[in-house]
Amino acid sequence: MSWEPEVQELRRRRQLAAEMGGPERVARHRAQGRLTVRERIAALLDPGSFHEIGGLAGQATYENGELVAFRPANFVFGTGTIGGRKVVVAGDDFTVRGGAADGSVRGKQEYAERLAFTYRIPIVRLVDGSGGGGSVRTLETAGHTYVPVNPAWDAVVANLGMVPVVSACLGSVAGLGAARVVASHFSVMVAGTSQLFVAGPPVVKYGTGEDLDKESLGGVQVHRHSGAVDNIAATEAEAFAQIRRFLSYLPSHVFELPPVVPAEDDPERREEALPAFIPRNRRQPYRIRELLALVFDRDSLFELGRTHGGSVVTALARLDGRPVGVVASDPYVAGGALTAEASRKLERFVDLCDTFHLPLVALVDQPGLAIGRRAEEKATIRWGTRAIVAVYQARVPMAAVVVRRMFGVGGAGMVNQHALTRRFAWPSADWGSLPVEGGLEAAYRRELEASRDPSATRAEILARLDAVRSPFRTAEVFGIEEIIDPRDTRPLLCEWVRDVWPALAGTLGPPGRAMRP
Repeated sequence: MSWEPEVQELRRRRQLAAEMGGPERVARHRAQGRLTVRERIAALLDPGSFHEIGGLAGQATYENGELVAFRPANFVFGTGTIGGRKVVVAGDDFTVRGGAADGSVRGKQEYAERLAFTYRIPIVRLVDGSGGGGSVRTLETAGHTYVPVNPAWDAVVANLGMVPVVSACLGSVAGLGAARVVASHFSVMVAGTSQLFVAGPPVVKYGTGEDLDKESLGGVQVHRHSGAVDNIAATEAEAFAQIRRFLSYLPSHVFELPPVVPAEDDPERREEALPAFIPRNRRQPYRIRELLALVFDRDSLFELGRTHGGSVVTALARLDGRPVGVVASDPYVAGGALTAEASRKLERFVDLCDTFHLPLVALVDQPGLAIGRRAEEKATIRWGTRAIVAVYQARVPMAAVVVRRMFGVGGAGMVNQHALTRRFAWPSADWGSLPVEGGLEAAYRRELEASRDPSATRAEILARLDAVRSPFRTAEVFGIEEIIDPRDTRPLLCEWVRDVWPALAGTLGPPGRAMRP
């Protein structure tokens, strides 16, 4: 006797699950400019690669032993491929109880996290709901309250030290859902259709008296500069493209090296624009991203966190097809100084590179830690020091190209100066404990006060100091290993990354602790 009737019942139940919250709720969801969870999974993964797990989980209603109604769990997950590489993908279904965890089977979320950790597979979370305990209305149903426990949080934390974790904020995301977004190596939210907050407007109004709508409380205009998420996307399709690109630089887990792609750019390329790129006027800014594009493989730069902590640029890139982490200062933002916000971004980025064995390249034009009353109020010295500690704790090889300024604690901390770091300097390099112009007034105060013409005396002193601030003087005492023609920067860095690549094997395995979000 055949089991075909049960196979047909299986197909019927799968079809019921595929209907999600029903035609009306699906239509309302799409009318808001948002894809359904199943459409999102299809848009993210390689075509036809999704294999769903737990698709029959949900709330069933029976009469006389027969299934008469079915509400699927509002958490859809499984495995698929991105660029041919296996990933776990897990998404909230907002059409079923607004994505709140009380409308799902809690075990599915836990299983997804543990599957990623145990099988060493990257995980992508498509977050569109609270993901927490749900509405207080459920208290009447349960008949009791409970001590809050974040589902599978031990696995969530462990994954940060094992596999790439990516999260997309794709709707109104609050509470545990918001925590799931930020507990990742890369997070992205969509302008206009997503919001991120600890608690939504009704709770905020009750707790603080603030009467805010979702956008003003947690829309992209808030988080563009908050640092809660890494990147902003204009559409869901762009968010998925960013996710695919981010993963392309990383290994599937910490026991693998980053993937090397065939080089499509000449490693010996020498850009004639570089010798004139840095202005002779030390106070004149320049476009750092244009400089980075001239040095790294063409079209390989993928910036993280561009809209916050803007005085420091952090990006993934390639040199001769090999993935690297890139750190540079933007002189158009706070003069490139290491602010509190930039320090937090730098610390997290260095931890990312160290976790996944990406060599670090710093293009240094760092005037030092931000100064002034506002900088002190933000505890800049603490956050800057934390970033420098992260740099010194990193196990990956580092290279520094000093293109202009390298001053003080901040300048000294852009790379580990006590490791065997390859350091190159351009002829435009200028370094020391603090800039000559800023330190002159304090160091020569008495001489200036005694002068009949302080301006002339100051100019005379500055001329004497300028005579010894040349980087060639530093090279004479082996204070810097190499001063190079700027045109040689790319060939030298490509040679360096090829040299250090075998040494990355010594960094394989999890870091001393999981990366903190």
